Amino acid sequence: MGWRGILGFEYGIVQAPLGPDISGPELVAAVANAGGLGFLRSPDWAAPDYVRELIRRTRALTDKPFGVGVVLAFPHEENVKAILDEKVAVLQVYWGECSQQLVLQAHRSGVKIVPQVGSYEEAKKAVNVGVDAIIVQGTEAGGHVIGQEGLMTLLPRVVDLVKGRDIPVIAAGGIVDERGYVAALALGANGVALGTRFLATEESYAHPIYKKKLVELDKTEYTNVFGRARWPGAPHRVLKTRFFMDYCGTLPNHESETNQPIIGRSLIHGVEKEIQRFGGTVPNATTTGDIESMAMYAGQGVGMIDEIIRASEVIERLVNGAQGLILKEFASEKFGEAI
Repeated sequence: MGWRGILGFEYGIVQAPLGPDISGPELVAAVANAGGLGFLRSPDWAAPDYVRELIRRTRALTDKPFGVGVVLAFPHEENVKAILDEKVAVLQVYWGECSQQLVLQAHRSGVKIVPQVGSYEEAKKAVNVGVDAIIVQGTEAGGHVIGQEGLMTLLPRVVDLVKGRDIPVIAAGGIVDERGYVAALALGANGVALGTRFLATEESYAHPIYKKKLVELDKTEYTNVFGRARWPGAPHRVLKTRFFMDYCGTLPNHESETNQPIIGRSLIHGVEKEIQRFGGTVPNATTTGDIESMAMYAGQGVGMIDEIIRASEVIERLVNGAQGLILKEFASEKFGEAI
């Protein structure tokens, strides 16, 4: 492994699974080829044949290992079976119970399993069922946020929880550059997971207008206004776009996207989908319609993103930048001088 590698990967840099299909084969392969752990995103409906195709398309672009992320809140059993049959390197699970049965199932297939958690209690359950690593998500994260605690306070508690065990802890939420990476390492993390930074890359399958907004805007909000019917009880962090600022207060708490007009269409995982206002579906490269009125998820670190770059450059900047920062700012000689 390379500098601070985890789970057999060269680096401790993880590209979060970006839904519903933003982290496609091109992005995941680019991350894998650069030494990071990239995650495809499984469909939110049973589509095992498509999942197999997605994995094989990725393997055509890289001979390096990668993973697939699955949201357990949606139908997933058939997709998980396809993922394990294909023997990808890592199965990432989120928003549901990471059961001992699921862990054993993955291990019998030779696949590592990594849940993403948003609380100490979730982390404790994950440790007890024998997971291979834990992604700790703080409320700074973009997209759907499962917990109520910031990364700064939650991460060290989980690090202490796994002390003495071979369970790497991966920090997620608001990290976009080497400073966030080094801060996570200082708190005891073994690696970092980035979503928004990889969303704003050349290989991401996000719509060009979505990427443009990630560079232009610097404020986000934690809300529950998008996708209330599709994914109930799932708060999320979004960009404060003009649409969000003008209309987020117009949807009463008891209403959802179901009675809203159709504002666009997308081809998502090979299936044509209508997008309703407040529907919560982010625009991908195929999306047509009123793009700027669609949900645009982003983490609090978005204000530090000022350009769209290649995924490999994200990893290069993180690794080289973190090494340089540690040597320049935290070398023992410097601290000795300060004392």
